[in-house]
Amino acid sequence: MKAVVITHFGSAEVLQEREYPRPKIEGDQVLIAVKAAGLNRSDVFQREGNYAAPAGVPADIPGLEVSGIIAECGPEVKDFQIGDEVCALLAGGGYAEYVAVREASVCQFLQD
Repeated sequence: MKAVVITHFGSAEVLQEREYPRPKIEGDQVLIAVKAAGLNRSDVFQREGNYAAPAGVPADIPGLEVSGIIAECGPEVKDFQIGDEVCALLAGGGYAEYVAVREASVCQFLQD
């Protein structure tokens, strides 16, 4: 998959598109095919070297907010299914084509 990675700390020019392994899901996780990612203050701080990504999160891929479509569901997922349109808050890794997220951090868009 493609991801926008922090190649070294600095201004926006340090962000580069690179190939990255697609996340694998387990348990209560869903895999979201990202359609949009938010940009927030923590992403800027991370890019500048002033915010460390939490353990278990790709340290070189920023992105704490995404919206997209569920592409896969782990065996313990109860409230979502493939094809659901969702948004999520995550610990990092949102600047990518796919992101694995715990079900509890995902919200579904309501349809009319």
